[in-house]
Amino acid sequence: MVTTFSTVHKSVPRVDGERKVTGAAKYTADLQLPGLLHARLVLSTYPHARITSIVRDAAEQVPGVVGVYTAGDVEMNGRDNGSRNRRPLAKDIVRFDGHWVAVVVAETEAAAQDAADLVEVEYEELPVVADMDLAMQHDSPRVILEDTSSGDDEAFAHASVGGGAEAVENLPPNVTNAKRYRRGNIEAGFAEADVVIERTYRTSWVHQLHLEPQSSTAAPDGAGNLTVWTSTQGAFSVRNSVATSTGLPQHRVNVISMEVGGAFGAKYALIDPLVGALAWQLQRPVTLVYSRGDEMRSANPAPAFEVQVSTGAKKDGTLTSLKARIVADNGAYSAESAGLAGVLLGGSYRWPNLEITAYDVMSHKTGSSAYRAPGAPQAAFAIEGQMAEMARALDLDPLEFRIKNTVETGDPLPDGEPLPLIGGRQVLEKLAEHPLWTNRSNKPGEGVGISYAWWPGAMQPANSSCRLDDDGSITVLVGSTDISGSNTSMAQIAAEAFGVPMSMVNIRTVDTNAAPFAGPSGGSKTIYTTGAAVASAARDARRQALEIAAQELEVAPEDLEVVDGTVSVKGVPGRTLSMRDIASKSIGWGGSYEPVLGRGGSSISTAAPGFTIHLARVSVDEETGKVDVLDYLAIQDVGCAINPAEVEGQIHGGVTQGLGIALYEAIPYGEDGRLVGSSLMDYALPTTGNVPVIQTLLVEVPSADGPFGAKGVGEPPIIPGAGAIANAILDATGVRPVSIPMTPPRVLEALKQR
Repeated sequence: MVTTFSTVHKSVPRVDGERKVTGAAKYTADLQLPGLLHARLVLSTYPHARITSIVRDAAEQVPGVVGVYTAGDVEMNGRDNGSRNRRPLAKDIVRFDGHWVAVVVAETEAAAQDAADLVEVEYEELPVVADMDLAMQHDSPRVILEDTSSGDDEAFAHASVGGGAEAVENLPPNVTNAKRYRRGNIEAGFAEADVVIERTYRTSWVHQLHLEPQSSTAAPDGAGNLTVWTSTQGAFSVRNSVATSTGLPQHRVNVISMEVGGAFGAKYALIDPLVGALAWQLQRPVTLVYSRGDEMRSANPAPAFEVQVSTGAKKDGTLTSLKARIVADNGAYSAESAGLAGVLLGGSYRWPNLEITAYDVMSHKTGSSAYRAPGAPQAAFAIEGQMAEMARALDLDPLEFRIKNTVETGDPLPDGEPLPLIGGRQVLEKLAEHPLWTNRSNKPGEGVGISYAWWPGAMQPANSSCRLDDDGSITVLVGSTDISGSNTSMAQIAAEAFGVPMSMVNIRTVDTNAAPFAGPSGGSKTIYTTGAAVASAARDARRQALEIAAQELEVAPEDLEVVDGTVSVKGVPGRTLSMRDIASKSIGWGGSYEPVLGRGGSSISTAAPGFTIHLARVSVDEETGKVDVLDYLAIQDVGCAINPAEVEGQIHGGVTQGLGIALYEAIPYGEDGRLVGSSLMDYALPTTGNVPVIQTLLVEVPSADGPFGAKGVGEPPIIPGAGAIANAILDATGVRPVSIPMTPPRVLEALKQR
């Protein structure tokens, strides 16, 4: 790894840190616009029913209420389409517990809530499709008749895979998407295996549980334009959705990304189209801020999965065959979750023969969305269970078993795409040297488990611009949302590429009217793609500045260097020109040069997968089933750690979320499709008391296209957690749970099967 960087590859404080910790940061709910109206939703209490009447007289009499609106009252372009964006309010039929039935708009939030409580809705119950087994049946009731595709780029914001999947024919009516990946001859592979393991794994619906709920404010300006302030991962995605819902041209919709109090894949224009449509129809500012109950009942959590897997291996540890059937329950709107999970399931190891079939199904539950590496924790939980049990059955060292079979650069993925340069073997070999592995003990009731995983990384073109200002500083404009400290890393990248101290760099995320294009901040692509555009823009601006300096100093541009923001002639002390001087000659009165304005773009066509391995040491109380995590280690290939402190922070956060998925978190749906509870009293989360000290090790195998070799780092840390803990339970007890979360009752039930 190159160590001669001046700015990148160094831990620096976040540029937004002070305003975050002092409370100066402004979120959407903090906005106080003149004439602001408040919206509150009326939610269905049935998972599937026909609306027979909506009585709003009492609600409309509440002082301050402007109106109570149903699907027929809100003017939305394309509202007869079945998508959640274009028809957010239920029309005749509700399809999940929490479906929006009506919206109340009032002068105050209290009045809106009081009125919403007074709206009386009567229903005729209809048959409910509440689980995956029923959804997969050909004679199952249809969840929805219309097209329910989202119509935006959310499905593409998270990972770049695809290509070689086959379509699956004769699908049940509630299966919206199916893919099959094949290679070799799986039956022949199983025939030559000495060990075959067959298991079915199940995972739960989980919520992203961002601290800040969904929130959006929209205001018309009286001149034909609409401004939206929102907590979002992608301003341009919101602009597109709001423009569609209102029928406005895109250039009439301006989206301002506010501070985002967490997102993790959930904030892609869920409520913005409705808020924009209401504001445009009423010609007054409107805001909608979800309550925590709204979040639990009517947001877009991560879907549940069922994964049936059969795997075979020879006595020497050589893998022979993989067969899997993946079903993703995406709720009441179509989504593509299972196909990506299939690529992830079969992409960690060399399987000469494989067949993976992946189905996306609909059910009467809220619509799903991404949650940090969508489909990956579920896939890793399954395949790492297979690897652990095969190693145990073959009496092989579980780490050496993985090293023997790990994929390498150039190996084909299940969809046929070859892997680019990866650091998988390097993270495995790093673990082999670590004391938590080499010194692991076999104390009674304790066990050590490992889990290996990867994330392909997403790609999307992006632009940036870099301007030299009067005082010699540079201002870099981006259109990406900073939800993870990415703007701090962008500042480091720009400083390194231009040759100035970071203190001379101003990073600005600007509204869609002025921002260079950037896709949503998701899929571990922000630094990889927008960061590459920032580096390109800074280098372009540097080139322009050096051309001005070359003419002023009467030398060739290649004879100049930039050190700490000053241009000097190489080897000639005293012949210098400051950036302030260059600025004055290009933008000052009487200046004789064009202003310095660099433009940079990226259109990367090769992904940079991130590989990681986690180790967990746990204790298991066999009388209660309680699992305590005692030690935790995460080793990850990050390409180049632009800001190592921030990278480690991302890993700590992802590990904690992985622990939650593994041991605590599940949205409590009943067998009838109703939510059993809709508060944090009913949804368990990891706390400071049960999260162990998390050790991190960064491996750096530079990518070819990322800025200074950087790869995306946000997704991989959440993926291996459930697999590592389950494998540690296996090591401690001889039994591996196959359902998550691994709550004490489930662990006890698994122990009874010994």
